[in-house]
Amino acid sequence: MTEETRYGADAVVESLINHNVKYVFGIPGAKIDRLFERLAHPTDPQSPKLVVARHEQNAAFIAAGIGRLTGEPGVVAVTSGPGASNLATGLVTATAEGDPVVAIGGQVPRKDLLRLTHQSMANAALFKPITKLSAEIQDPENISEVLANAFESATAGKQGASFVSLPQDVDDAEVTSPALEPLQAPVLGPASPADISLLAQEIRSAKLPVILAGMRASSPEVTGAIRHLVTVANIPVVETFQGAGIISRDLEADHYFGRVGLFRNQPGDRLLKQADLVIAIGYDAVEYEPRNWNAEKQARIVTIDATAAQLDQHFQPETQLVGDIAQTLAILQPAIKGYQPSTAAKQTLAEFHEELTTRDQNFEAGEVDTTVEPLALVAALQDHITDDMTVSVDVGSHYIWMARHFRSYEPRHLLFSNGMQTLGVALPWAIAAALVRPNHQAVSVSGDAGFLFSGQELETAVRLGLNIVHIIWNDGHYDMVKFQEEMKYGVDAAVDFGHVDYVKYAEAFGATGLRVNNPADLNKVLDQAFATKGPVIVDVPVDYSHNQELGKTLLPDQF
Repeated sequence: MTEETRYGADAVVESLINHNVKYVFGIPGAKIDRLFERLAHPTDPQSPKLVVARHEQNAAFIAAGIGRLTGEPGVVAVTSGPGASNLATGLVTATAEGDPVVAIGGQVPRKDLLRLTHQSMANAALFKPITKLSAEIQDPENISEVLANAFESATAGKQGASFVSLPQDVDDAEVTSPALEPLQAPVLGPASPADISLLAQEIRSAKLPVILAGMRASSPEVTGAIRHLVTVANIPVVETFQGAGIISRDLEADHYFGRVGLFRNQPGDRLLKQADLVIAIGYDAVEYEPRNWNAEKQARIVTIDATAAQLDQHFQPETQLVGDIAQTLAILQPAIKGYQPSTAAKQTLAEFHEELTTRDQNFEAGEVDTTVEPLALVAALQDHITDDMTVSVDVGSHYIWMARHFRSYEPRHLLFSNGMQTLGVALPWAIAAALVRPNHQAVSVSGDAGFLFSGQELETAVRLGLNIVHIIWNDGHYDMVKFQEEMKYGVDAAVDFGHVDYVKYAEAFGATGLRVNNPADLNKVLDQAFATKGPVIVDVPVDYSHNQELGKTLLPDQF
């Protein structure tokens, strides 16, 4: 072969360049090593940067973080067999939560696909139920075609993951066809003018309309449109966890009424119940099931989205305005300019706003003087984190406290896994944020249990020299499971594990490790953490004695 020979691996890299991919995350192996050789030793200066991870699942999480932050697919590449199967949790999370990802998995040579050979398995079949597209390349000349369709599928409609299986002999084959250039994405127009006009009339006749802003409302364009809309029309907004930050700091006092998710006992839930019109913008049922916030099936609902809603007994919109969300809102805006809720509704809103303002002081301090009370920790983090910083939150008891009480004022700057509630996402997402937003510190928050699901990526963060502060809420249990078991059965089960010295753990990876030994030292330790270059782990012993209060779901007659 001559130097001019193009291999399948070259066609893959060219396709990634054509789709403006900046990073590829993954772990190499024999069945996909030519692609990794091309990525590690690029001949084109536009070639994506290869970032070697420490586990394939975490590589998928980082790629999904790129997708969530940018709206463009993050890319992960791994070898065959368990290298591919380890992607599953990352890809199912991305698909459920609307994060665009393109995953490339190595495969045995085509002649071995039906043999019981080393690492042979039905890749495409494995990923079909958990991705938007799952395909195996059978002809080397079709590499760029399959990848182009994978990118298109990952970004179309509700975004999610695509998976491409790359047999070893396809990766190694000579290729002559040029890589396809990406097509311009289809541009949606606004929803039906008649439907927009009807919605304007319904809003003007409503006493208390409420916007429920969800994951697909968090793009810069839609966020800007919502902010303009509520500026000219005084409509309150409730955010889902993935809609965090849609309402800006300057609009907070008049328009923000909290986040809803997980347990049905928030001020936002009560506001949704009292509303005579719920305008769901970019809302996806996986964020917070309608049966939780519309248990009585009495809500009047209108949706504004780029895709049709999933209907169920608790979510039956009177009208669906399907089209480009931002354009639809721009047309709606002048038709409702000057709208004000009724006088009685304004009094209700004032009461809810007062509750949101004062509820952080409603819990008593912890009884153990060596642990930090959750609301004190949230408040300290609020004081140290600027609006430009990205905060990624793992799953656990801390996740509920952060989702309810931590304020964020820019979209896609406070990240939660609330579709799959997947443990281990926080640190990988922080790595993605530090790469996408290098001029701002990234912050990740986890429990002590969830941290060890992906804690090995601390080495990746150290190797890349990323400025990440990771806060561990340490209580020595799988506490989110523990307190719910206690509520249901009066006793917990299978939630305990051994002690880990997280300061020494951090130092073993070359990171900085800090611990809060006394609640009075919390702010001093955080000052040091945020002033330190490179990755920092902060171990905070936390008091979860009030957690059962979080889980008490209010019944309909308690609203």
